[in-house]
Amino acid sequence: MTPVHFTFSSVFLLGLTGLAFHRTHLLSALLCLEGMMLSLFIALSLWTLQLNATNFSASPMLLLAFSACEASAGLALLVATARTHGTDHLQNLNLLQC
Repeated sequence: MTPVHFTFSSVFLLGLTGLAFHRTHLLSALLCLEGMMLSLFIALSLWTLQLNATNFSASPMLLLAFSACEASAGLALLVATARTHGTDHLQNLNLLQC
């Protein structure tokens, strides 16, 4: 495993462990998801550059577009949660309650 692959794999795993173990605030969960998406974007971009394949050149941009949509939806949920519940603690959110 090259150092570049190890770096992006470790960044992705750090984001995943942060998402798994530090789920007290919605904002921290969203930041961990964004870190994971950013590591996937950079890894996919470097993969297409290393292969010199023009077939896969659109896939990093597609991933970046989906990441931007995910971030905007997450921020909208964060604002809506903060307005209705007054906090972004995930323990105070009850999905069964309307």
